[in-house]
Amino acid sequence: MNYHDLYVAFVYYFNIEKDYFECHEVMEELWMEDGRNPFWQGLLQVAVGLYHHENDNLSGAIKLLTQSLDKLADKQQIECGADIALLYRNAESYLNRLLVEGNFPFAPFALKITDDKLEHLASQYVPHHEE
Repeated sequence: MNYHDLYVAFVYYFNIEKDYFECHEVMEELWMEDGRNPFWQGLLQVAVGLYHHENDNLSGAIKLLTQSLDKLADKQQIECGADIALLYRNAESYLNRLLVEGNFPFAPFALKITDDKLEHLASQYVPHHEE
């Protein structure tokens, strides 16, 4: 399977760097480039939800994680080299924890990669820094 460079960058920032702001930047570009596909938007919103929680914006985290679940609910079987069903369950669990416990210490989770090619591409990704 071939993966868009922006998706590889998203996986790199999500799993390796845990830089959810950069996840947003690259995934927003892919989302717009790919006709505003709700699947990409759902991934983007998971990252932004984590970004908000990391920055103590509880209401923003709850809002974005809720929106991500709406986008990813019917997309769990999309072939993207990652376990989207698990991502959905992790995001749902995280959201429920925020709703019940409030602002607990930030505890990010990874996107489980199911394709060795994608894992390799993400591990070899070199960020392109704009000047």
